[in-house]
Amino acid sequence: MKTEYQKCMDGEPFDGSSPELVELTLQTKRLLRQLRETDYADDEAKKAIYKLLFGSIGNQVLIDIDFRCEYGKNIHIGNQVIINMNCTFLDNGAINIGDNVMIAPDVKIYTATHSVVFSERMPVRSNPKASVCDTIACPVTIESGVWIGGGAVILPGVTVGRNSVIGAGSVVTKSIPANSIAVGNPCRVIKSIDNEKTL
Repeated sequence: MKTEYQKCMDGEPFDGSSPELVELTLQTKRLLRQLRETDYADDEAKKAIYKLLFGSIGNQVLIDIDFRCEYGKNIHIGNQVIINMNCTFLDNGAINIGDNVMIAPDVKIYTATHSVVFSERMPVRSNPKASVCDTIACPVTIESGVWIGGGAVILPGVTVGRNSVIGAGSVVTKSIPANSIAVGNPCRVIKSIDNEKTL
């Protein structure tokens, strides 16, 4: 029988109140608090926390203050990545970030969603300690060379293709192809980019 975490990673409805997921969330919150309390100039201390917090992290990664996430271990970050202030990564599912990626302040990346059918979203449960709702996790991929503008929201299941640019304030509901400029709510491609230099 699958654990709730296995269901989560397989894209099936899961109960986030399972002991395994509760402990994982608590561990992540403690690491985030430790990160907030660490001197911002102490790069070595921050790197040590990143190694405990994330599934994997590359070299030359800058994560600014007030970063938030759910599990941490489902986030995989490549090399030369900037994650600016006040970003939130809801990583119930995998968040895969390539190399040479720029993520501006206030960007939100969500992998968690819920059924639109009420009885599936909030099933009747016999256990009073169970979560009030079921969640479904869909992975998000930010490919290498992407720049995501400030305040953008990336929704579950989205892939932003290589070298693409997402305009500030956009709500990305569907995957964006490589070498594109995309803006708006819902986000749409307005221009292709001629990237002669590949990363």
